[in-house]
Amino acid sequence: MIRVDNYEKTYRTTVAVRGLSFEVASGAVLGVVGPNGAGKTTTMRALAGIIPPSSGRLSIAGFDVVQDPIAAKGELAFIPDEPQLFDVLTVWEHLEFTASVYRIADYTAEANRLLEQFELNDKRDTIAQELSRGMRQKVAICCGYLHQPRAIIFDEPLTGLDPRGIRTLKASIKERAASGAAVMVSSHLLDLIDDLCSHLLILHKGKCLFQGTIAEAKSHLQSVGPDATLEDIFFRYTETSPTTGD
Repeated sequence: MIRVDNYEKTYRTTVAVRGLSFEVASGAVLGVVGPNGAGKTTTMRALAGIIPPSSGRLSIAGFDVVQDPIAAKGELAFIPDEPQLFDVLTVWEHLEFTASVYRIADYTAEANRLLEQFELNDKRDTIAQELSRGMRQKVAICCGYLHQPRAIIFDEPLTGLDPRGIRTLKASIKERAASGAAVMVSSHLLDLIDDLCSHLLILHKGKCLFQGTIAEAKSHLQSVGPDATLEDIFFRYTETSPTTGD
């Protein structure tokens, strides 16, 4: 559903991502982790069609992000770490605008369901500039979900959310994956990745250090032990990587 083949991104003389390949199947939740500057956001922004790849192929639901960007974006929801809302539009007007962009004829019932799920009903007529950071994040998530995307990408999704909002978001991600969506979640919160994700991608300095299930990561590092946490695995991979110090 989400596919990356030999993706590279170069900024002048700086290689941000090098020869990256991975796939997120329908129903899978891929956790993307790595130190600052690992290439996580660069990869997600390229999949969303925001920045062009220097080389390689990226596709969403079989549509090439570069060659067929409208079709690819029609199957995708990208929720960045900083929600981009229109300050003068109300919460409901954001949903109306999203429905117009994606040409959703009958969206009212689903829009109301999302407002109820994310506890935004009492904010439906509030303009975005009057919302808290967490509320803005919830609006962005509702807008992302509205067109029933087959691929969903989150970049640091918990920023600004209160405990109830975090629980709701986590439940919604599991629900979307169970219904067949392919989901990518990038976060520095390793407990979130461990709780939510079926698969793991570890990036460091633009290169893939590991991809597979968390159980497979543990089996590759026998010395970590059967009770190792995802944090143990993360540090073992990144601290022993031959790219460290490049």
